[in-house]
Amino acid sequence: MSIPSRVVLGWREWVVLPALGVPAVRAKVDSGARSSALHVDDQWRFSEGGAPWVGFRLTPAHAGEAIECAAPVVDERTVVDSGGHGTRRVFIRTTLRLAGLEREVDVNLTRRHGMAFPMLLGRTAMARAFTVDPSRSFLHGRAGPLPFAAAFPPTDPHRTHP
Repeated sequence: MSIPSRVVLGWREWVVLPALGVPAVRAKVDSGARSSALHVDDQWRFSEGGAPWVGFRLTPAHAGEAIECAAPVVDERTVVDSGGHGTRRVFIRTTLRLAGLEREVDVNLTRRHGMAFPMLLGRTAMARAFTVDPSRSFLHGRAGPLPFAAAFPPTDPHRTHP
């Protein structure tokens, strides 16, 4: 039985979240973290067709302008950070594009102020597709000038938060 080849990632990479209209975000690739996390400036809950949804705003450092997104809530659970502190977080499922591959991943939304990377890519998002070379960085390119205005999703009409 042959082992499928895996794509090698550096310890930091640029990722795209196309379903959210996020053209590029810098991510720390962390095989020690189970789940993936995305920094959001603000988040609010609402209901769509009786199902729980979350709206959120993020500002990619190289974009300069905030992007508003909305997604169904797939889970809400306590996540323990590297310091041992547990916080309740909302999880969404979205498409991750990295190294020419696209896959559906679960991502929790949190405030990562003070962290060097707005996204943490955990091991469940990498499972069976990627391996990490911690001595390398940005093996799959760096973000350049991007057409951000075209990537902004429309503001959610059900939004209840200013």
